[in-house]
Amino acid sequence: MKTPRTVLVALLAGVALTACAGPADEPASPSPTGAAPVTSQPDPGPSTTPSRPNPTWKGGPSTPPGVGGTTITGTIRAGVEPNCLLLDDHLLVGGPRDLLKAGAKVEVTGRPEPGMMTTCQQGTPFVVESARPA
Repeated sequence: MKTPRTVLVALLAGVALTACAGPADEPASPSPTGAAPVTSQPDPGPSTTPSRPNPTWKGGPSTPPGVGGTTITGTIRAGVEPNCLLLDDHLLVGGPRDLLKAGAKVEVTGRPEPGMMTTCQQGTPFVVESARPA
């Protein structure tokens, strides 16, 4: 006899909880803390980060490196992992792979990103904005 009674109690509890929820098309009421739930993200407004010039992969940079930009010149060497290229202990990330090859003498412009995660096990990541033969 306990089974029908348990089912009846569970059914009544479900009905009671559904009644507390209110209609689905009703606007959300404030939470117990008094704050209304967030339904959309606010517009961040204009960007405060400085814009970077578009990279020019086949030639030199169209403008000098911006604040924090660095230019490195030298001969690229292969890293210990496949497809990893190093220039003066900087791991080259991005850039034109037809120009950036082991043994090539190049001048690259970009920014070091020491916190960037890579699959290469050596060098400080250096995001290439532009490259040209040296």
